[in-house]
Amino acid sequence: MPRRQAIQAGVLGALGLSMGDLFRLQAADKGGMTMASGKKLQARAQSVIQIHLPGGFQQQESFDPKPEAPVDIRGSSGVIKSKTGDVLSDNFPMTAKIADKVTLLRSVVGRIPDHGIASYHLFTGYNPTAVIDYPQMGSIVSHELGQRGELPPYVAIPAKNAFGGGTGFLSSTYGPFELNADPSKGYKVRDFSIPGNVSLDRFDQRQTARRMVEQRLRALESDPELLGTMDDFYKQAYTLLTSERAQAAFTLDDVSEADFQLYGSHVTGGVKGPDGKFHTKGLAEKLIVARKLVESGVRFVTTTYGSWDCHVDVKKSTLDQMAPLDHGIAGLITDLDQRGLLDTTIVWVTSEFGRTPKINKDSGRDHHARCYSMLIAGGGFTRGQVYGASDSTGAEPARDALPLEDLMFTIYHQLGIDADKELLAFGTRPIEIIHGKLAPALLA
Repeated sequence: MPRRQAIQAGVLGALGLSMGDLFRLQAADKGGMTMASGKKLQARAQSVIQIHLPGGFQQQESFDPKPEAPVDIRGSSGVIKSKTGDVLSDNFPMTAKIADKVTLLRSVVGRIPDHGIASYHLFTGYNPTAVIDYPQMGSIVSHELGQRGELPPYVAIPAKNAFGGGTGFLSSTYGPFELNADPSKGYKVRDFSIPGNVSLDRFDQRQTARRMVEQRLRALESDPELLGTMDDFYKQAYTLLTSERAQAAFTLDDVSEADFQLYGSHVTGGVKGPDGKFHTKGLAEKLIVARKLVESGVRFVTTTYGSWDCHVDVKKSTLDQMAPLDHGIAGLITDLDQRGLLDTTIVWVTSEFGRTPKINKDSGRDHHARCYSMLIAGGGFTRGQVYGASDSTGAEPARDALPLEDLMFTIYHQLGIDADKELLAFGTRPIEIIHGKLAPALLA
């Protein structure tokens, strides 16, 4: 049963029977241990917020502009000095102001410039094969570190990436809890709330009915140990459904107007898209929920924003999405820092690849995986660093090439996960969490 179906409240009437089953399955999977090797590491970070920009985010108009290059390389955007004295695209003035809190990664190396394969690579650290399906990073984190508090360890806002794989050879219980709703549009997370047609009194009555059924089963000499264990799982489920803290983590009702402004909820794009319409905003609300989730104990939150595939007319197809993204990144990092959460929360801005150095005949940029940019902050990563460099056109790394696997290995390391550890696929085949190595120059 898919994880989302397995944790819906009220599925079988009495407290959401399959939610209790979820806790039972999680405990059983932990008890079985799928570890073949590994060592204990000291964690610097407790959570990750991944801001994923699907479609291939262009480094030239963002984190790695080329102002000295010919116009068909540098494009139409200008540049701005950051707080650290480095140059960013003028599309990111707010990020430039908090550059002393982040590390810009200008030499990330991917593999294949295909959306599906590159997305799978980004989320799992492996290329897809017909033999083994590998788990997403969020699922690995969920499996290795488990639940911290009342909420699931892995949450996707609004849903997981369609090309990014799933739980692979791990149990499906380590998949993401998907909101399947947009926080900016007055949403309600149904799976963490009692159904609207069920009052709290009626809910408690269902609890009573369940206990009566269990007493009958005990009288029939059913396995008392199993029933006793199930009691514990249902208590967890009941706590989750009735916990004010769990409910509050998903709501925006208690967010101040100042916080909405900080994250850029008022910002709209300044350029119309090819269809003549402005791109919708909504990143601010997603990131506020992400911050509340890690504050409540969620270990890995992934959210998506925009559509960055700009084969035709870079300016019309993507630049209107830059302002909300710029405000969202700066707002999230500022908020985490002010709350004392940035030291323990990794913020990671990703895309499956970058764009070609040269603008094509349609005024767009095509797929490019050999060298592109990301941004990372918090969780023990350096602050104010520009790591690596691309060559004069942005085509290849000129210094400190950073394979994606090494970056992911380093994130695992900061979370206290030994990425050299082998997990058993199919019960017998040892598979390393990722084939990479630590990038110590990224760590403070």
